Amino acid sequence: MSDNVTNDNLEELEIELLLEAVFRYYGYDLRDYDRGAVRLRIRERMLAGRISTISRFQEKVLREPALLERLLGAFSPRDLSMFSDPAFYNTFRTKVVPQLRTYPFVRIWHAGCSTGEDVYSMAILLKEEALYERSRIYATDMSTRAISQARVGSFSLSLPDECAANYQSSGGKWSFSQYFRKKGKRALIDPALKKNIVFSEHNLATDGSFNEFQVVVCRGILGSFNQRLKERVDKLIYESLSRFGVLALGPAESIESMPHEVCYAPLDTESCLYQKRGMPSAAASNW
Repeated sequence: MSDNVTNDNLEELEIELLLEAVFRYYGYDLRDYDRGAVRLRIRERMLAGRISTISRFQEKVLREPALLERLLGAFSPRDLSMFSDPAFYNTFRTKVVPQLRTYPFVRIWHAGCSTGEDVYSMAILLKEEALYERSRIYATDMSTRAISQARVGSFSLSLPDECAANYQSSGGKWSFSQYFRKKGKRALIDPALKKNIVFSEHNLATDGSFNEFQVVVCRGILGSFNQRLKERVDKLIYESLSRFGVLALGPAESIESMPHEVCYAPLDTESCLYQKRGMPSAAASNW
């Protein structure tokens, strides 16, 4: 056996032991995450911490919860900014909002909300469409650190012009700057946008459904999962959506090859919006 093969096998074993240790000690289950994605994020954290081996990384993770939080945060969507996908929000305004107007109360679940940029973007959209006062957004992530940051609602002002331009392209009706106040190089979200948002920890790999929603937003998450975990999340989301509820996935994500694929009708394939059908198929419901 060549040295390269031996090293690869050893690294794979070290990763398995690390993920098992994290699950047993902390309760976070990363074992069904895509192995390539796991390997990449571990290497990133090792490089940042100047840690030479995965075994040493495991030891530090078990003794330093802050290092675990940084690893978990690496699996949340990254490089986000407010209205970072303006085409999605524009389509949401035109194709989903009219349906939401028919409900007396709207519940939206942002699964894997990271540090909250997409959540506050949705809150602004709902406010401008006169829906926010009768809506509640449940924003969840498995990372305690990400949830804490999202709850504060503080964002960098490094690209204010870009954010404002994206807001306008998304169909924004007013001035983007009215939704925050400047504090140094940070932008603090208007507290009025927080009142109908519930931030909470939730792990898609282990936790179950906790409410019925008219919309589930799960964008930029599925790419980190292996097929077994994707199918678990598919079932979880399906059970969480109300009849005719809308599922929003991220760019390049799809419900194809999922057990409940036939239970959705495309609402807008370019923006990855799918609507739950009125009646499930027998095959999917028996999965």
